[in-house]
Amino acid sequence: MIRAQVAQGDRAQKIANVMRGEATIAIGGLPFLLRPSFTALVAAEEELGPLFALVERAGKGELRLAEIACLFWHCLADRTGIAREDVGDAVMAIGLAEAAKPLRVLLGEILKGSPAEPAR
Repeated sequence: MIRAQVAQGDRAQKIANVMRGEATIAIGGLPFLLRPSFTALVAAEEELGPLFALVERAGKGELRLAEIACLFWHCLADRTGIAREDVGDAVMAIGLAEAAKPLRVLLGEILKGSPAEPAR
């Protein structure tokens, strides 16, 4: 059981903002927000190599399960009570076809980026 299940109330109210390239994934039956922030993507790139190459591998159907779980881990907006293995277990629990949905959102955000904030 995931320790974060105790904090179910807070987590359940976080809804992905698709305009920001966010997605959700169920971990232990609870929705977790995936937010591809600059910091998260830099951390993922440090571990996985260039993100453009990751997108290319995904496009060719050559993305490994460990790479998907790694990207999701780094993009989790709140990892409180979550172990990295929980993310891998969640991907296996929902299956690759279902995991492809949030993966597509994250990869799309990597390619197109977010709109710039207006200058003040």
